Amino acid sequence: MSANRRRPVPLPVIDTSRCTGCGWCVAACPPHVLSLHTQAWKKTAVLHDADHCTGCERCAVKCPFGVIRMEAYGENQKSVFIQKK
Repeated sequence: MSANRRRPVPLPVIDTSRCTGCGWCVAACPPHVLSLHTQAWKKTAVLHDADHCTGCERCAVKCPFGVIRMEAYGENQKSVFIQKK
């Protein structure tokens, strides 16, 4: 997380078991920190750059299936939600 941030920014938490991979959240994200990831023929949204997430919640609002919720996490917890390729 950037050193100049004074409070934890809420990060999107994606329920990958319910995500359809439609891409609406990816398109709605202004800083482009979400991407679609394919694994075993299933496409899901993934937060790939938590450091640049602004916490704007546009992804959660745009998701037609309600699988994204925003949770405030600090430096120590953010790595839980970043999936490495």
